[in-house]
Amino acid sequence: MVETILIIVAVLAVFGVIAAGRSVRVVQQFEQGIVFWFGRIQSPPRGAGRTMIRPAGDRMQKVNMQIIATEVPAQDGITKDNVTVRVDAVACFRVVDPVKATVNVQNYLFAVSQQAQTSCG
Repeated sequence: MVETILIIVAVLAVFGVIAAGRSVRVVQQFEQGIVFWFGRIQSPPRGAGRTMIRPAGDRMQKVNMQIIATEVPAQDGITKDNVTVRVDAVACFRVVDPVKATVNVQNYLFAVSQQAQTSCG
């Protein structure tokens, strides 16, 4: 009987350690952590350092807040006087609101790249 109780306590202790390990997250200085609790955003975003989340229902998505430079593929064009030109570009941007970047746009890095390619002057 005592052995059974010790085995149960040991199993529960192992599950407790695993749950504690799954609930600790580290957010870097240049990131913000958006916590979703069963799909709903928990505000405000988590700042730099260690943070705890619930191991069962929470999910954290980290958003890079640094300035990001992305290359725009070269494009050919013809001017009004029939001169062929080739345009190379680099687009620089940074995320101001991590919640809007995560929730309103499916893949904001791809969206910014596509917007930079299609923007006119």
